Amino acid sequence: MEWGSESAAVRRHRVGGERRDGPAAAPPPEREARAQEPLVDGCGGGGGRTRKRSGGSGGASRGAGTGLSEARAALGLALYLLALRTLVQLSLQQLVLRGTAGHHGEFDALQARDYLEHITSIGPRTTGSPENEILTVHYLLEQIKLIEVQSNRLHKISVDVQRPTGSFSIDFLGGFTSYYDNITNVVVKLEPRDGAQHAVLANCHFDSVANSPGASDDAVSCSVMLEVLRVLSTSSEALHHAVIFLFNGAEENVLQASHGFITQHPWASLIRAFINLEAAGVGGKELVFQTGPENPWLVQAYVSAAKHPFASVVAQEVFQSGIIPSDTDFRIYRDFGNIPGIDLAFIENGYIYHTKYDTADRILTDSIQRAGDNILAVLKHLATSDMLAAASKYRHGNMVFFDVLGLFVIAYPSRIGSIINYMVVMGVILYLGKKLLQPKHKTGNYKKDFLCGLGITLISWFTSLVTVLIIAVFISLIGQSLSWYNHFYVSVCLYGTATVAKIIFIHTLAKRFYYMNVSDQYLGEVFFDIALFVHCCSLVTLTYQGLCSAFISAVWVAFPLLTKLCVHKDFKQHGAQGKFIAFYLLGMFIPYLYALYLIWAVFEMFTPILGRSGSEIPPDVVLASILAGCTMILSSYFINFIYLAKSTKKTMLTLTLVCAITFLLVCSGTFFPYSSNPANPKPKRVFLQHVTRTFHDLEGNAVKRDSGIWINGFDYTGMSHITPHIPEINDSIRAHCEENAPLCGFPWYLPVHFLIRKNWYLPAPEVSPRNPAHFQLISKEQTPWDSIKLTFEATGPSHMSFYVRAHKGSTLSQWSLGNGTPVTSKGGDYFVFYSHGLQASAWQFWIEVQVSEEHPEGMVTVAIAAHYLSGEDKRSPQLDALKERFPDWTFPSAWVCTYDLFVF
Repeated sequence: MEWGSESAAVRRHRVGGERRDGPAAAPPPEREARAQEPLVDGCGGGGGRTRKRSGGSGGASRGAGTGLSEARAALGLALYLLALRTLVQLSLQQLVLRGTAGHHGEFDALQARDYLEHITSIGPRTTGSPENEILTVHYLLEQIKLIEVQSNRLHKISVDVQRPTGSFSIDFLGGFTSYYDNITNVVVKLEPRDGAQHAVLANCHFDSVANSPGASDDAVSCSVMLEVLRVLSTSSEALHHAVIFLFNGAEENVLQASHGFITQHPWASLIRAFINLEAAGVGGKELVFQTGPENPWLVQAYVSAAKHPFASVVAQEVFQSGIIPSDTDFRIYRDFGNIPGIDLAFIENGYIYHTKYDTADRILTDSIQRAGDNILAVLKHLATSDMLAAASKYRHGNMVFFDVLGLFVIAYPSRIGSIINYMVVMGVILYLGKKLLQPKHKTGNYKKDFLCGLGITLISWFTSLVTVLIIAVFISLIGQSLSWYNHFYVSVCLYGTATVAKIIFIHTLAKRFYYMNVSDQYLGEVFFDIALFVHCCSLVTLTYQGLCSAFISAVWVAFPLLTKLCVHKDFKQHGAQGKFIAFYLLGMFIPYLYALYLIWAVFEMFTPILGRSGSEIPPDVVLASILAGCTMILSSYFINFIYLAKSTKKTMLTLTLVCAITFLLVCSGTFFPYSSNPANPKPKRVFLQHVTRTFHDLEGNAVKRDSGIWINGFDYTGMSHITPHIPEINDSIRAHCEENAPLCGFPWYLPVHFLIRKNWYLPAPEVSPRNPAHFQLISKEQTPWDSIKLTFEATGPSHMSFYVRAHKGSTLSQWSLGNGTPVTSKGGDYFVFYSHGLQASAWQFWIEVQVSEEHPEGMVTVAIAAHYLSGEDKRSPQLDALKERFPDWTFPSAWVCTYDLFVF
């Protein structure tokens, strides 16, 4: 199309700037003459479009009347985001509102802290240890007895110590089977004096991982439950239903105690709903990150009762997607008990989760108070609710729920959410359709400009992602991963600035060389519409997939659209002046504030996890991708400012300079990943296992025996930071995989071998535990259905791992574990996690092997590893000596184990 054929309205868009500038901005005669020459549109292969040529630097002749000052625009946007981030931080720091805490009938955090300090003073509480099975159980029973003495006559308290034995399979960590024997549960039932037919369950676990006092995970939750029990039992308000408090003693053994309770305890049949108290961090706010399944009345109960709400369906969908390598007792109650519930967890400061630093003094009293206020209120609500008795009637659909800065929760059924989402989509369709479907003589080339702008935006996002990934891969290759682990804003200065600079660079090129002499106002409107369209597409996709978190996209469409409609008239008349910018940013307040609120939660959870996610996942690549994605979202409605601004040179230069300086500092090793700062430690996690391995052949003869300290670093940097301190730990002692042995012939405590492929084996003397493990074949018999049944017996410490690999031509058809069907772990081998409490009997089990062809080297290879996680057997002189040499910014968790392999 020739320039002369464009409508007057479009000409005003494209040359309005020159007219507003007056004679001073008029082009010289030679440029005016050249402007009449047709220039074929360069997007989409042409199409007859012509545009005015530029005689100087691109955009130099653009109208000053609409041009934003670059410095003011950049500073204004930076201050705007900083102000929103400050609001988010203030909301997170406000844990509780001061009130009547400690008064009669109210939760007393000081009393709960007293419980917490007594429990953690016992030390690490691994299942099977005297600390867990005797000392902690005795303390709990003692406190429950004191509470019972003080209780109101309206209530009745019953106490039971359960010691279940059982087995189950789970698809966690690639899939494995769990067997437990004589583990411990302390169960308390608080009910009306006349009894109750229905109950709500509150669950915590008092055991801890080895070598950690486990204050947040999960002693503080048990302390909160003790205090809630005290308050409810002394209340003069009658309950309609029972409240069962389960203090379980084997959660860290991959959810064993909760399985024993829900599948075997007689009180389990009374339970209609549950609340599970967990931790993925230390202190702060406890987040509701799972509900249901499909019981919206439970969310409504939390919304109605919780005093300090903190909940998000986004966290639920992220957690249930499986990308976080963790699980809770929620899964057991849901899958094996078919009971709906609420899952809560502390999420802040995950750097010290499962380490020696997880101590009671690091948990703020206000954190205990808010958790107690919430749990007490929700339990009381459920225990007096008519819905609890008929919970199954209210099982319909999912809920959209999210808190607003911790002040209140918005919740509504997902079907209502879908209606709202599609109404928002219709609004966008009407808004954009009016522009895109109008006759060409009225809109000029809007449709083509829109499509080209969309392509430019997607290219800017794609190239920015590629740029930060290249940087991340390079940094990983030179051995400087996790430089941001102790200094998070290093990642912002490196990957965030690179993303923003690349986005601005691509759009500046487009403005200079493609959108030459096109009105700033027109381009600002086009790129706003493009951002709106992209978020609308996201909204449609998420809603179509049935994800409740689609509400975020709805917020990012609805509020900007309303803002645009409100400021459109002023923008048309006066351009991007102060009034327009003020109203524009005000209209974006809610979506940007909530986005920053969610982004904080994302990095609060994921940054510490990247320090314990194994040796195979480059953490810089993951963090760079997340940062790039967040930056793209935050920049989407600010891209139009690139076109409204007079220039972007200084902004690009500043961002590039910050990125380059940070990159050089990172490459030079300036930012050390770990910290031993007592106030805020961020340790490197290392597992040390002093192991003696014995390999037997088909005849039972020992063909190989060795001993060493097996070393696993739980992050991508391996031992590179350790070697300067302990020179003998280097790549010359990298562990060799025994190809014919299951799981490479090493004593894996859990089947995480696919996450940690880099490990080290330092030669050391043999270990000789006082309680050695014994493993033997009891019987071998032919079944009527032509399979071979092998029966084994094992005795040993409280934790053992059993591994099986079927040889070629053989398959495991049945076994006496789980539900009877063998479950393979990732890689094809079979993994069985075993634990027992005190005074457990010998572990007997059988497997059936179906043999389709004879194999000279046997049917199966089996191995058993015995882990000594407590007592004197846990230590060896060599292990202690090596552990002492590790620098103070590490957390070496050490124990002794034995490994025996057999062929049958």
